Amino acid sequence: MRGEQRVERVVVLALDGVYPFELGIPSRIFGAADGRYEVLTCTVDGQPVRTNADFTVSVEHGPEILATADTVVVASMAIPHIPAELPAEVAAALARIRPDARIVSICTAAFVLAAAGLLDGRKATTHWCVVDLFRSRYPHVDLDPEVLFVDDGRILTSAGAASGVDVCLHIVRTDHGSELANAVARRCVVPPFRDGGQAQYIEQPVPESGAASTAATRAWALERLDEPLTLSDLAAHARMSLRTFARRFNEEVGLSPGRWIVQQRIARARHLLESSDLSVDQIAGHVGFATGASLRQHLHAAIGVSPQAYRRTFQTAAR
Repeated sequence: MRGEQRVERVVVLALDGVYPFELGIPSRIFGAADGRYEVLTCTVDGQPVRTNADFTVSVEHGPEILATADTVVVASMAIPHIPAELPAEVAAALARIRPDARIVSICTAAFVLAAAGLLDGRKATTHWCVVDLFRSRYPHVDLDPEVLFVDDGRILTSAGAASGVDVCLHIVRTDHGSELANAVARRCVVPPFRDGGQAQYIEQPVPESGAASTAATRAWALERLDEPLTLSDLAAHARMSLRTFARRFNEEVGLSPGRWIVQQRIARARHLLESSDLSVDQIAGHVGFATGASLRQHLHAAIGVSPQAYRRTFQTAAR
């Protein structure tokens, strides 16, 4: 069967000052997807590029390979290397990309896409620490600095560092369903799913020494999504007052407990829609929504489609 499946070509463009970690993300994630993707790396002239570390990177390909890409990923570069204007050689390289190719930026690479005019009028994101600079240069981009990544159809943008993992897993999930995306996540030992709308910057992600964490309560709640879960239930399990629990939860997760539970229920429902033949009402019961109508409402609010449309899309991708 594998020989009959189309292999998608992903081309990663490395620019001067590239972060080595982000440069390696597409190869690591897509390379673990059971041969569904071929990942190649290029530079604007086929020559080695300096990283922001103490070494350079040599590649096998020049910009001509971009014309063959189904997906192009522009890896991020260190802030001092962000160009004020798009260099001619970078513009020429981007011009080789096919009109139907998917384009992805990781972190500061959103500046490159914006400078090329690819983000005008689109929703996008980038690293929270360069938001002011981005907005001053590209006011025509609908920038959302609070999220991990934005999927705007043909063009996807992600925030800093590890959100590149999230957007690549999102692409695998979109292309081939959650079973393969979850398998890739297990192989790479990363979380299988962080919603693009999750907070990009959490004020206090690590509790202070000696402070109680809500992690055990979150794990407890994930095993009971089919049950009513109130703030009082969660706080009681964590042995905290309502106010302390709500504050600590938001500091650690970046969301209120109620919103987090809804996100987890939606994520579980999406998995069941992709991987099972359960009815919408049955799935609603499994994930803790009172009715199928409630599931439809929450799913549409989250991703803009009905359960039936979602199931058709992802089951087709999985096949």
